[in-house]
Amino acid sequence: MIFLKGCHFPKDAVLYAVYFYLRYTVSYRDLEEIMAERGVRVDHATLNRWVVNFSPIAAARAQSKKRPTQSSWCMDETYIRVRGSWMYLYRAVDKVGNTLDFMLSERRNRPAPTRFFAKAPSSNGIPNKIVIDKSGANAAGIREVKRILKRFGCSAKVQTIRSKYLNNMIEQDHRFIKRRVRHMCGFKSFRSASATLDGIEVANMISNSNSLALLRRAFR
Repeated sequence: MIFLKGCHFPKDAVLYAVYFYLRYTVSYRDLEEIMAERGVRVDHATLNRWVVNFSPIAAARAQSKKRPTQSSWCMDETYIRVRGSWMYLYRAVDKVGNTLDFMLSERRNRPAPTRFFAKAPSSNGIPNKIVIDKSGANAAGIREVKRILKRFGCSAKVQTIRSKYLNNMIEQDHRFIKRRVRHMCGFKSFRSASATLDGIEVANMISNSNSLALLRRAFR
């Protein structure tokens, strides 16, 4: 079991607050009022620490418990403002729109998609096909990962399709992230942005009917 180190509140209360913030469009001050109505007096700054500290744990656990995904991926990046500068959230979905993986990067260059493509197969397997847009950096990143796989004796063939039209699914899927971060005051650090976005992605991945139960299980 993973303990919520340094937290003096019941685990269910922490999980409820973290999930509610990640899943719905509320501010920390709004969430402070919501928790108070439920008998939990907690400061908005404490709520922020909970989200930043515990979201990456939940994301890692949720990724380790994922079911097998479709073999066809769509990959793209979207812009996120951190400290007044644009940074890049790399994301991948399968052919039916299920989120596969995500990674925030400070730069949009070849090493960024290379890290992303090297990370994603660990919890999703190696795809047969990856659809990307016309980005040269993304194509170069895939080629680099293919060379790494070949070097380690992996015989898997990964087809790369560069088409903005076919990649429209993930470009539309970026909207839920944009809607969620639009109402925030802005991220003050790369760490807080990465942690919060990890949590938002995981909350979106989990169905509404059993989301809180799965989030609770991620801490066990």
